[in-house]
Amino acid sequence: MSEPTNPLVHSVPPHALTRLARDWLSEDTPNFDPTGVCVGSEEVEARLLCKTPHTILAGSPFFTAVFAELGCTVDWIHREGADIDVVTLTAVVRGPARCLLLGERPALNCLARASGIASRCSRLKAEAEAAGWHGEVAGTRKTTPGFRLVEKYAMLVGGASMHRQDLSGMVMLKDNHVWASGSITEAVKAARSVCGFSSKIEVECRSTEEGREAAAAGADIVMLDNFQPLELHVAARTLKNEFPTLQIEASGGVSPENITLYFSSHVDIISLGCITQGCPVADFSLKVQKPSTNKPCKVTK
Repeated sequence: MSEPTNPLVHSVPPHALTRLARDWLSEDTPNFDPTGVCVGSEEVEARLLCKTPHTILAGSPFFTAVFAELGCTVDWIHREGADIDVVTLTAVVRGPARCLLLGERPALNCLARASGIASRCSRLKAEAEAAGWHGEVAGTRKTTPGFRLVEKYAMLVGGASMHRQDLSGMVMLKDNHVWASGSITEAVKAARSVCGFSSKIEVECRSTEEGREAAAAGADIVMLDNFQPLELHVAARTLKNEFPTLQIEASGGVSPENITLYFSSHVDIISLGCITQGCPVADFSLKVQKPSTNKPCKVTK
């Protein structure tokens, strides 16, 4: 019996998978495929191997969608979100040789990137749990243009929060918004007039005083930006004491190496741009199997 499907794979709309797969294939083969002449359309089998130790598998819906566009099938041996070891057979792809090879690189690019992000998120989440911190490790909007859906999905698979998915998903008032509006209070007031009750408002703050103004103006979340760990803890405690329902986010200067310094009972969210920027990719390869040379003997009478 095969493992049950990870329910997270159902979060990506089928039409989005189709659109992305077609875009990636068109980018990689905009015209002729000269190598298709070399291999033809004979049915072949290729084995997907993971070569990076302790990789969290992520991106299988996108990988499968690429090959589905080309008339190939993918049989997954490991479930999405599984922790797979080095040089592990992960899936088997079958289809016409030229079609399988057309999809190889776009599919591998996606899987390698998504699995790298999920692996980093999983490790950060494990550090938080080991330290007894129960807040949210979150990504940011610092994503690769045209690849955000994949990267945000990979965060989910790795156990991190996606944060806001785009500018429409939540209001975040950064320093430029505040300066253009004139004040934090005016910026929050203007944003609330548009988003109403259905969206949270977050304000980027550089001091406890700015955080206090944001909370008093009705912000739901205060981001304490580029605070050193010790000053962060003091500011977070002060604001929580004054505004108990306020959520506090720490961001700026946080890395996998120093994240433990930012854990605090007064901090609800820690966001890191390095979840997507500069994140190592997982190493996967797709190997076409050589056809069997054991042909049946011809029996003569």
